[in-house]
Amino acid sequence: MSELILALDVPRAADALRLLDRLPDLRWVKIGPVLMTREGPEVVRTLVGRGLKVFLDLKWHDIPNTVAGAVTAARELGVSMATVHTLGGNAMLEAAVVAAAGEVALVGVTVLTSHEPSSYARATGRAEVDLPHEVERLGLIAAEAGLRGVVCSPQEVSLLRRRLGPEVYIVVPGIRRRTDAVADQVRVATAKDAVNNGATHLVVGRPVLQADDPALAFQEFLKEAR
Repeated sequence: MSELILALDVPRAADALRLLDRLPDLRWVKIGPVLMTREGPEVVRTLVGRGLKVFLDLKWHDIPNTVAGAVTAARELGVSMATVHTLGGNAMLEAAVVAAAGEVALVGVTVLTSHEPSSYARATGRAEVDLPHEVERLGLIAAEAGLRGVVCSPQEVSLLRRRLGPEVYIVVPGIRRRTDAVADQVRVATAKDAVNNGATHLVVGRPVLQADDPALAFQEFLKEAR
């Protein structure tokens, strides 16, 4: 069974806690830059204190010493999983792994789900890009550095599962039901498709947060993930 992670992309910690009261089956939550910047580490402590596993998605990409310090801080907070950018390079990734000390599962961000080939090519100064090949390249860098797993869009899951083997975490945002709006994530799929292709962790946010009945929407995703 794949784990379902709810992205707490809400303005305040109080909003998150009110939502969590309606979701007793929730095991994992994702904290991103907005909530972390507004509320600070106390929101992580609160969620860990509730018995939730916290996925800290700050996509660290900096010099090795700075990223290692951030990972150490996350470990001390009780974070279960965190993101680093694979484009940070081997030295940065290896420093992060050492700082995690086997207590934080580090997953490497490959190509954001908001990118399509032309936008990624422009961002990286190339004439054209084969996105699956780029995701594969970055995924192999993550594995070589000793990361616990990778983050990719649903479209690259099966490729990375074949290339990285059965033990690697594959964390997949961009999870939607067939009736959900795609919004700014252009490479998306259903939970069922992602799980069948080998995803271990599914991240869902707006389809639950913006639903008329968030509890019902969450249960629908949970059922599909199982």
